[in-house]
Amino acid sequence: MARRKAPEELSVEELRRLLVEKRRGARKERLDTFRRTGRVISVESDFNSQTHQSAPTVDTTETSDSASEPVPVNPRRKLMDRILLGVEVLAVVGFIGVLLIGFGMLRTLNTEVASALKPETVTPTPLVMAVVLPSGHVPPDAQGNTRPNEIEIPDHLRPMVQSLANIPIPTAAPDQAIRIQIPSINIDAPIVQGDGWEQLKKGVGQYVGSPDPGQDGNVVLSAHNDVYGEIFRYLDRLTPGDEVIIYTQQRQYTYIVDRTVLVEPTAVEVMASTGSPTVTLISCYPYLVDKQRIVVFARLQN
Repeated sequence: MARRKAPEELSVEELRRLLVEKRRGARKERLDTFRRTGRVISVESDFNSQTHQSAPTVDTTETSDSASEPVPVNPRRKLMDRILLGVEVLAVVGFIGVLLIGFGMLRTLNTEVASALKPETVTPTPLVMAVVLPSGHVPPDAQGNTRPNEIEIPDHLRPMVQSLANIPIPTAAPDQAIRIQIPSINIDAPIVQGDGWEQLKKGVGQYVGSPDPGQDGNVVLSAHNDVYGEIFRYLDRLTPGDEVIIYTQQRQYTYIVDRTVLVEPTAVEVMASTGSPTVTLISCYPYLVDKQRIVVFARLQN
């Protein structure tokens, strides 16, 4: 048996070989440990199949000990990351704000365009403002003769009344009022357009320019109380809650009496337009005296 040499007796080449042998042994032990713990995969070498030697492939877990060591964080980098995060948040908020403003502007633009393209509903307006309330006349004589009461007209306004004597009468339309019924005082009469002297001989006259029944505004109707059928003779008997029914060619509208007042012939403000559907009934008063006007206001039901 060969005597084992002491380390000082070995040559440099032998020492190098011994060191390599020890490194291989240590490496083999480490690989065996990795195999038992599942941290290494053995792969057969294609070009060395005759010797059946296996070449171990070490998983990256071998270096996991060094990778698991905490990496010191640079405070400056941490600050920059926070600044960038804040910039990104502000950018997102700004983008959302721009979208909301854009949607608002688009909605406003669409509304303006729709308003520009939508035809406006024409609201009937009086061609002229009345000087005195309609239906004025002198009391009839024994034979029933009567005439317009020109004394009611202020002197400085008489030329205006004469110039407006021939106001054009609106042409017939399906929405115009054609008949009125007031059950509580047994009124059932035709409605004609215009409230001049000749029109009131035919029935109840509608003031030219007042709206059609059912529309927003004031439908002004007048008739005589003691001549030409005495249609509005008993307006003073109406009480709040009574019905006034106005017909068109298409449907009927029911108005409810609200109140009754007595005014002077020049109180033309009772004919003013209103913001809701109303009807105003006007006639001379008292019966066979005709120095004032009785005015009944009613509002559209529902």
